[in-house]
Amino acid sequence: MKKTALVTGGAGGIGSAACRLLAKEGWRVVINYHTSRDKALALAEETGGLAVQADITQPEQVQAMFDAAGPVDLLVNNAGIACYGLITDLTYADWRRLFSVNADGAFLCCKAALPHMIREKSGCIINVSSMWGQVGASCEAAYSASKSALIGLTKALAKELAPSGIRVNCIAPGVILTPMLKDFTDEELEAIRQETPLGLLGQPEDVAELIVYLASERAGFMTGQILGINGGLVIT
Repeated sequence: MKKTALVTGGAGGIGSAACRLLAKEGWRVVINYHTSRDKALALAEETGGLAVQADITQPEQVQAMFDAAGPVDLLVNNAGIACYGLITDLTYADWRRLFSVNADGAFLCCKAALPHMIREKSGCIINVSSMWGQVGASCEAAYSASKSALIGLTKALAKELAPSGIRVNCIAPGVILTPMLKDFTDEELEAIRQETPLGLLGQPEDVAELIVYLASERAGFMTGQILGINGGLVIT
């Protein structure tokens, strides 16, 4: 029987790449989406998975999503949003909006996934943070802080859940060519590429490969780790 992976933000750049690769590796994928219905349904048809709409900031919708998915063996907390601007221009509503998706959503999904994992004494949670959650970014205070919260959640849960046989790890991507970069000009992206030691910008598939590895038995002795994948732009 196939194991089930639920990927939040599954119709996005990193999420869709992860769903495709997980399906290729034999997982049954549950593709969470908020507004990208057509993309999610097409991806579900392509992967043989299930597309489920839910706003992950709403507890009732999260529980309904997990009820529809059935028991989940792998949770990938990938959904995320960004906000750019000076801290003096950032509103409290902006701050709360980013935390509600980037941090609260992951918390709610973990709460919904864990009863089954604890009963089975097996399971895996992968949180997708950001290199800015590790080192902070100018003009991205809310994004950096919310992604840092995800790193803290990873470390705490890894300690709490290890006795139950559940592994929790975190990926901190650098600049990945996804729709989240739509507001960047070609010149800005080229400047980042030149600043990156490997001279490359990341692809969603780069992160998907790491997700699949962390979900596999090959990473069976890894928990509580924050893995950067950023071309050397941030070295910790």
